[in-house]
Amino acid sequence: MSNPPSVDNDTGCLRAVLAVPILLLTLIAALFCWAALTIRPSGPWDDEAYAAIILSCVVTIGATAAVTALWLIPSVRRIIPWWCISPSLLLGIVAGVQWMNQS
Repeated sequence: MSNPPSVDNDTGCLRAVLAVPILLLTLIAALFCWAALTIRPSGPWDDEAYAAIILSCVVTIGATAAVTALWLIPSVRRIIPWWCISPSLLLGIVAGVQWMNQS
C-alpha cells in the first residue's frame, strides 16, 4: 500500500510560486518609489512634476496594498512569513510620507 502524499511536501514549490507575484509587485513598488523620490520639480509652477510624484506614490501604495492583500489570504500566510512582505510595506510607508510632503 502506498502512503498518501503529505501536504507539507509541496511547501517549497508553493513558496516559489507565491514568491513570484510578491517579488514582481515589490519590484514595481521599488521602481515607482524611486521615481517619486528622484523627480525634482523645476519650481512651484511645475505641475507636471508634482503630478508625476503623486502618481508614483499612488502606484507604489497600490502595489504594496496588492502584496499585503495577497499575503492576507490564509493559505498564503501559512506558507510565506511576514518578513517576506516587509520590503514592500517599507516602500509603501516611504511613498506615503513622500505623498504627504507634496501636499
